[in-house]
Amino acid sequence: MDLGLNGQVAVITGGASGIGRAIATAFAQEGARVVLWDVAANVDAVAQEIAVANSIEALGCSVDITRAESVAAGLKSTLARFHVVDHVVHAAAIGSGKFGFPFTNLSPADWPRVLDVNIMGMVHVAHAIAPHMVERKSGTMSFISSVAGQIGSPTDPPYSASKAANINFAQCMAKDLAGHGIRVNTICPGMVQTPLNRAVWKAWHDQQPEDQRLDYEGWAGDKVKRVVPLGRWQEPSDIADMAVFLASRRARQVTGQTINVDGGFVMHW
Repeated sequence: MDLGLNGQVAVITGGASGIGRAIATAFAQEGARVVLWDVAANVDAVAQEIAVANSIEALGCSVDITRAESVAAGLKSTLARFHVVDHVVHAAAIGSGKFGFPFTNLSPADWPRVLDVNIMGMVHVAHAIAPHMVERKSGTMSFISSVAGQIGSPTDPPYSASKAANINFAQCMAKDLAGHGIRVNTICPGMVQTPLNRAVWKAWHDQQPEDQRLDYEGWAGDKVKRVVPLGRWQEPSDIADMAVFLASRRARQVTGQTINVDGGFVMHW
């Protein structure tokens, strides 16, 4: 299926690894030019790997989303190379690195870094990109949230709270920007095997009595069977498929939506 993204420019934050890298690859496979914003030292190398593998142009920019000036510099470099930004997918995020059930396992000191990256990072990206898209009367933005932002998952309360904020702010933006021809949506992964998911297991594992500990595969496999109706992990490519669809003209009537890619984990009725 041709999604009509050939030659367009997509910026992906957190694009050097995990879900972000899968999203960048999916855009490249559609013929889009991709720009990776990431703090990882290998961001440019990853961009070039994607470029060579898909015969497209790509750029890697060292961007710290917690710093507005770094995001502005990333946008400046992007526009200097490609002149436009057609799509943004914001995938950069962190967790607290602790198991938060009950929430008193954490202290207030565990919250600020997560909120800074996951909420203010989104704010910085949105404030930098929106004026450019408003000027062009065109563009899409998709923000990677989580089912944890919908159900108040106790696994990592700072992460859950920040992801709920992502959903809410995206809806605010969708209303503000619709009149300018800009669509804004949120994608919520469910159970995806990423370094962040493994960190949740490690925090849980270290809290358990030795005779109740499970290895990662055992812990994760049991959880997927219990909470995911389809009974299987979601893959980064599943999230990427939704991201490229939402950027395409085939989703031209979709904005302000929170779309779960979670195997049926969360069902609203």
